[in-house]
Amino acid sequence: MRKFTVGVLAGVALAGLWVTPLEAKNFSVGPQYDTTHVYVAPEDYDRFMASFVATFGGKLSKQGVFQVTPTPSQTVSQLALTPVGTISTFGFKTPVPYPFGAERTGYLVTDIDAAVKAARKAGATVLVSTFLDPIGKDAVITWPGGVNMQLYWHTTAPNYPALATVPENRVYVSPDAANAFIHDFVAFAHANVVSDVANAPGEEIGKPGTTYRRVRIESGYGKMVVLVTNGQLPWPYGRETTGYEVPDLDATLMKAKAAGVTVVNEPAISGNRKAAMVQFPGGYVAEIHAVAP
Repeated sequence: MRKFTVGVLAGVALAGLWVTPLEAKNFSVGPQYDTTHVYVAPEDYDRFMASFVATFGGKLSKQGVFQVTPTPSQTVSQLALTPVGTISTFGFKTPVPYPFGAERTGYLVTDIDAAVKAARKAGATVLVSTFLDPIGKDAVITWPGGVNMQLYWHTTAPNYPALATVPENRVYVSPDAANAFIHDFVAFAHANVVSDVANAPGEEIGKPGTTYRRVRIESGYGKMVVLVTNGQLPWPYGRETTGYEVPDLDATLMKAKAAGVTVVNEPAISGNRKAAMVQFPGGYVAEIHAVAP
């Protein structure tokens, strides 16, 4: 078992590397507005949404068919608002325009034009310039390492319930891009590096007997874990974009199985964390974990 002091010492040693400019503005609203984007086939859509709320609780927003891209397209779209995280789900009835489908999350911002400008200044590249959607504005950006995100703003400010637990964005990057990604995202998000562990146990990413670098980050957008690997990962690691924290993992997995969810990797313990990998109807892969007090 690795001692927590490893992460603390690494974080202290590198504290000077991840510096947020004091003059930069924070555009975050709250982690309940950090929506994981899930793309599923229309024929799997309702089954997936039902299985997600059956597993985690919460409720679904009203379903509709919209154009959510700047070029012509049509998709079924709906939110799942759960105590452990929000998802924004798309079931396209038309081909999906490039580069949509590759963005992992949508972050609500207070001022999209200023946020895009700040992201670009911090090191992001704008893949899709700001465009109108039925309820506001959006843009798609990418960070070093190919980490794609959508920034969004609503004409009428949304009001989602606070989360019971904050999910983590699980970002896999190569050693070549890790430092640049962390530096740039921390600057944009006004984030804190909670820990930076150079030799986290490989069991956490399906590679027992090895180690990898794991960096935990927190900001007004929520939690993020950066997994720095050589890319030689067994399925489904790297396919999950979000890890959901629940109070009782075994009970949650029982609900998941009853809802048609497949447990891909059975629960395993690493430090004070017990985690499993699951696949929902329609193909969405997620990590689910519980943390001991």
